[in-house]
Amino acid sequence: MTTLSREVPIDPGHAALLIIDVQNYCAHPHGAGSHPLDPQQRHYLFDRLRQTVLPNLQLLQSACRHARIEVVYAAVENMTRDGRDRSLDYKISGIDVPCGSWDAQILVEIAPAEDEMVFRKTSSSVFVSTNVDYVLRNLGVRSLIVAGMMTDQCVESAVRDACDLGYLVTLISDACTTTSAERHEQSLIGIRGYCRQRTTNALFSEIAALTAVDLTRRLT
Repeated sequence: MTTLSREVPIDPGHAALLIIDVQNYCAHPHGAGSHPLDPQQRHYLFDRLRQTVLPNLQLLQSACRHARIEVVYAAVENMTRDGRDRSLDYKISGIDVPCGSWDAQILVEIAPAEDEMVFRKTSSSVFVSTNVDYVLRNLGVRSLIVAGMMTDQCVESAVRDACDLGYLVTLISDACTTTSAERHEQSLIGIRGYCRQRTTNALFSEIAALTAVDLTRRLT
């Protein structure tokens, strides 16, 4: 009898990296989503982004691109200027990113390459308000690598939904962040039963070993 497990390596030929909500709205100090944060939250979030998360996301992008693993993005953005299409939860929470706005743009440090897809969402989970599941299935994706922000909100929602939809999810723990270390760690604990969790360096080594690509030489 075959024993099923989440603790299996990615399948590079059927894998994708999903980067969630690393956009001007919430990942830039001048973004509208950062305005409600208190000074302690702002310090933690932007310090962790600058020192850890963004460099790790850049490394993941490069490794996946060289290994021909699809890189896709989720970003909060209304389909309308007045936000009437947003989820009720987003309306109640005051999350409003007008269509085509600066806030809707992916952070320049990890800007999508030509022909990489961005899924514009109006709900916490990208699987609820976009066709990302349909597209990932068209691409033959089974192994989904997830990173981004906020760990305990949109990232966690995507992980849970992806698992229920039948993907094997690998969450990159040091390529995610939220507004405090405590919230980040509690979220990682809460979704440990849904996904395997790896550091950026561990996944980098895994991709290199599985694809026989000398990533270290290519990325220097």
